[in-house]
Amino acid sequence: MKMNNFIEKLKQQPRIGGVPRNLANVGTQVTQAVQAATTPAASTQIINEQVQQLAQQLANQMVAEMQQSQILARNGRTYTKFDLVNDVIANQIETVTAGVWSDNAASLTTYFTSSIETTAQRKYYIDVYQANPSSSTAAVQFALAFGHALGSGSDSQGQLNDSPSKAIYSQYRQLLLNPSDTRFTTAGSGSTDYVYVVNFKRNRIKESLDPGNWEMPLIGISSRTTNATGSVVTGSSSTIIKLIDDSSITTGTTTTSGKVYNIVSGSINSGVSNPAAPTYYGLAYPDYGTLILDGKMLDQQLGFATVTGSSVEGNNHFVLFRSISGSSFFTDPSTADPYGFQARNSEKITSTHYFVRIKNAEYNFSNNPSYVTGSVGQIAQSTFISDPKTYITTVGLYNDNQELLAVAKLSKPLLKSFQREALVRIKLDF
Repeated sequence: MKMNNFIEKLKQQPRIGGVPRNLANVGTQVTQAVQAATTPAASTQIINEQVQQLAQQLANQMVAEMQQSQILARNGRTYTKFDLVNDVIANQIETVTAGVWSDNAASLTTYFTSSIETTAQRKYYIDVYQANPSSSTAAVQFALAFGHALGSGSDSQGQLNDSPSKAIYSQYRQLLLNPSDTRFTTAGSGSTDYVYVVNFKRNRIKESLDPGNWEMPLIGISSRTTNATGSVVTGSSSTIIKLIDDSSITTGTTTTSGKVYNIVSGSINSGVSNPAAPTYYGLAYPDYGTLILDGKMLDQQLGFATVTGSSVEGNNHFVLFRSISGSSFFTDPSTADPYGFQARNSEKITSTHYFVRIKNAEYNFSNNPSYVTGSVGQIAQSTFISDPKTYITTVGLYNDNQELLAVAKLSKPLLKSFQREALVRIKLDF
C-alpha cells in the first residue's frame, strides 16, 4: 500500500476508537498478549514486538512499490540529472603544448620574405613565411627587427629622433622593461644599446612560448655589405650555434612582463652548453613570444658586423634573417636532419568532466522511429522484445529547461542492454 493511500484510510476512521485496516488485528493480538503476560513489563514488550512486525511489513511493501516505480521510470527515461557532487568535476586545469609553426609543426626549415612589404616597412621589420608568399598555404610565422637606443644603424631621413632603429628599441623597451629602465641589460655584455628582435606571430604562441621547448640555429656571417639587403655571405657548418633559454637550470626572473629567461647556447636535447659558465646571448620573454638578442654578442660570436653608424641604412635585421635561414642548408649531426628553428607554444585549458553513468535498467529502448513498426509501435526486432538493446552514439548536455547546450559524439556505437552498464566521460574545455 502506498503511503498516501494509507494516510487517507486513517483519515476515514472515527477520531476515537478507530483502527486502520492494516492494523485491525492489533487489538486482538494485544489483548491476547496482555492476558498471557504475567508482568506489566512482559506485556509491554510483546505489544512493542507486534507493532514493530506490522510496521516492518508495511515498510517492506512500500519499498517494493517504490522500486517497481523506479524500474518503470528508468526503462522509459529520456533525461538523467547529474549528481553535482559525484558526477561533475569542475575547474580541472592542464597545460597543453603544440608546435608553433603552421599545421602545428614543431620545426621550421624553410624561410621566405615577401615583396608585398613596402620599402618603408622593411626598414622597421620583415615578416618571415614558411612557404613562398605566392602560395595559398603561406602564412607569417615570425618577424625580425633591429633596434638601437640612439637611432644608429638606420637612416633617419634628416630627423634625428625619428629613425626606424630608435622606434624599434623604444617600442620593445616600453613593452618589456620596467618604466625606469632605459636599456636592455643582458648577462652577456651588460647594458646594450642595440638588440636584434625575434617576435613570434601572436596567434601562434597561444598563451606563451613554451620555455625550454624552443631552439634557434644561427650560422656565422663571413661578410656583408653595409646595407644588408644586399650581399650577406654565411659561413660553414662549423660556425653554427643553437640558442635556447636557460629554464632547465634556473627558475627565471619574474618582472612586469612575466617570466624572463636568459638566452644561452645549447639544445633542447642536451640542455645548456657548459651550465657552469654559459655563453649568454640575450633575453627570452615567453609570455610575449619575444626573443631579444644582444647585438654585441652576435657581433663577437657570429660575426654579424652590426652597422651602428649615425643615419646609415644598415638593415641589420636582414643579417639575422640570413643567419637563421642559412643554417637550414646544413645537416644537424645530432638529428641527421637540416638545422631547424624549433618551437612549441603553451596554453592552460580549464576543463569540466561530466561522468554519464548508465545503469543496467536504463536506456535499453530507443525513440528512433526505426526501433518500432506497425500502427501500435511494436518493437521491430522480435529478439528485442524479451531482451531489448540499443546502441548509444551521442550524449546531449541540457540545462534545467531541457534546452540542448552541447553534444558529445562517441568514437563508435556503444551497445547497451539489461546485462550491460556503461560509463561515459565527457570533457568540456573552456
